[in-house]
Amino acid sequence: MLRLILRRLALSIPLALIASMISFVLVPFLPGDAARALLGPNATAAQLAAAREELGLNLPLWQQYWNWLTGALQGDLGTSLISRQPVTELLNARLEPSLSLIIGATLVASVIGIAMGIRAARRGVLGRVVDSSSILALAIPDFWLGLVLVVIFAVQLQLLPPTGYVSVTDDPGMWAMSLVLPIITLSLPALSRIAKQTRDSMATALDGTYVRTLRAAAVRENSIIYRHALRNAAVPILTVIGLVFVGALGGTVAIESIFAIPGLGSTAVQATASRDLPLIQGVVVYFTLITIVVNLVVDLAYGYFNPRVRVK
Repeated sequence: MLRLILRRLALSIPLALIASMISFVLVPFLPGDAARALLGPNATAAQLAAAREELGLNLPLWQQYWNWLTGALQGDLGTSLISRQPVTELLNARLEPSLSLIIGATLVASVIGIAMGIRAARRGVLGRVVDSSSILALAIPDFWLGLVLVVIFAVQLQLLPPTGYVSVTDDPGMWAMSLVLPIITLSLPALSRIAKQTRDSMATALDGTYVRTLRAAAVRENSIIYRHALRNAAVPILTVIGLVFVGALGGTVAIESIFAIPGLGSTAVQATASRDLPLIQGVVVYFTLITIVVNLVVDLAYGYFNPRVRVK
């Protein structure tokens, strides 16, 4: 297991470098100008040139990347070009809202999706419902679903807050209330994917010869399903859950903007609009590190449910 962890960590180093280089190459193609966003539309050409020189934007792109990389390797992600605050400090303050949203949506989708998939694995009407709902949920745009939920539950019924985020340390109750609509919006498409994968994997597992042997030995059905079949079906289910978690990172860009949540996704939108390169790079680094951690956890879970993975 230790070899598996070390191998995955070694593979994550080039992944982080490639992600940071790609973002550095793509940022110059964005419309706008960080110096003009900082000084305003009435700034003169001389003022803009001086600001670009002060911010280091006049340097060649490779040199800007090298300067950033040498600082990042020492734990310094630079300073925001617009707010002039340390990038690490800005992003750490926005990490809690994003993780609360992503983890909450993944848990909701996983618990409900696995429960639905297990029931649907016995075939019948529920199995066809899971297949149909998976296609329907993927076809619904998340931003449209979020707006519909706000209109129904926040505007008309006035049961939940329409926007905003309350930290769990300030008020746990309001924290949970502020996350209900965003989590539903983000988890609904994922729920159907997990349910369908669970249904297919469980149906295959329940058709195995060992299941017939267990039933012939009068083992309880619940024990067969949850102790034996679900364990054998766990690896593909875990794969989908890992993909759902990583996909939720991208989903936060739209969801946090709709619900005015001050997380990493909304920060990425603001940084991109102002071409705040250090802040964009910081968001890329945080997203990459989260992805690496999730993939490592999924790999460890593979080793737990399938011991053959440990020796590969």
